[in-house]
Amino acid sequence: MNTQLKNSEETLVFPAQPFTLSKYYPWTIVLLCSFFLFYKYILQVSPSVMTQDLMRNFHVTGAGLGNLAATFFYAYLVTQIIAGLLLDRLSPRYLTTLAIGSAAVGSLIFANSHSLTTAALSRALMGAGAAFATVSYMKMSALWFRQNKVAFVDGLLATAAMIGAMCGQIPLTALVNTVGWRESMLYCGLLGTLLAFLFFIFVKDKKEPILYDVHVPPAPKLRGLFTLLKSKKNWLLTFYSGLAFTPVAVLGGLWGNPFFEESHHLTNETAAFFTSLIFLGLAVGGPLFGFFADRLGNRIKVMSYGSGLAFMALMLALYVLNLPLWLFGCLLFLFGLGSGAFMLSYPLGKELNQHLGLAATVVALINTGDAFFGSFTEPLIGKVLDFFWQGKIVAGVHYFSVTDYDKALLILPVYLLSALGCLLLLKRLD
Repeated sequence: MNTQLKNSEETLVFPAQPFTLSKYYPWTIVLLCSFFLFYKYILQVSPSVMTQDLMRNFHVTGAGLGNLAATFFYAYLVTQIIAGLLLDRLSPRYLTTLAIGSAAVGSLIFANSHSLTTAALSRALMGAGAAFATVSYMKMSALWFRQNKVAFVDGLLATAAMIGAMCGQIPLTALVNTVGWRESMLYCGLLGTLLAFLFFIFVKDKKEPILYDVHVPPAPKLRGLFTLLKSKKNWLLTFYSGLAFTPVAVLGGLWGNPFFEESHHLTNETAAFFTSLIFLGLAVGGPLFGFFADRLGNRIKVMSYGSGLAFMALMLALYVLNLPLWLFGCLLFLFGLGSGAFMLSYPLGKELNQHLGLAATVVALINTGDAFFGSFTEPLIGKVLDFFWQGKIVAGVHYFSVTDYDKALLILPVYLLSALGCLLLLKRLD
């Protein structure tokens, strides 16, 4: 009997390797995963600062531009669950390195695209690689940090991601204005190549839970995946996440800059600055709401407060006329701040499914909500803009009025109200 117990323990605890002895190494892992998130969001939001160039070069309307940008989400959506399953079973180090390399190659191809088909395929390659970014970060946080720190560490994901999104606004806009959109995407591809090399060199796969007080279950089986997919709570979290984050992705990723230019008579660089305030708010809101959720012990309530704040700030920013620019900027920041609460869906999902040993797969499922709603919302807004278009063309591209944007963007506050509804249903299931 003692022999059996000893053998059982040996299957759960492995001897520590030298590189795990440093208490700072988990933060090194998180930092490198953060750079991947940083890179992902630069690629994701890049079309927003080159809308006129892309419409002119590829001869597309608003709907066509929306579809081109959304190919990123199409591939992202298809790859998400596969990414989670692979990261739960195989080497996160090798898989993540390949994913970063895929996104980098997509950026290089996009920079040299002269047909819409090639551009769309390269955007899809970026999306397929980027699908590993969030899942890899969450997988690493589940492996390397104690449970009482996970919500805060996961909240830092939003900070890294939104810093990347901000760099995809003001700095990338300045770069595009200086060297052109093709050269800018070429530099993005070279940046991704460097990041893939650094990730491969410095990241190690963690194989032992000996330093931590939470047992890491073995690799998941198909039965565990079916259990995960049958849970109503998991699907409500997935829909909540998508509905809460898509307004940020749509405004920051494509339609915010041209709308702000028209509604407040801004230059493209100034519009990019105001768009970046959304991402700055989310960068602060992610860890802030994670901190409060850890202290209060009630994630759903904190998520409700955040989504409510985001809804009110967005409605005021979009539909109150003649706002002073300083107040408009504050509202965009508060919209992003409140949206940061959606990050709590990831640690909540990992807690609800901890017994399955599916940390990465749970995150992947929840993350499909973002890709699902983003995949059709950007082109849908483009179609609405085309529907109300009055036939005016400026500098070779379709001109859309403030009224056109107001009608098309109405779907975004509706999404936030629906996200609050998902939280209400989730609370009733407790």
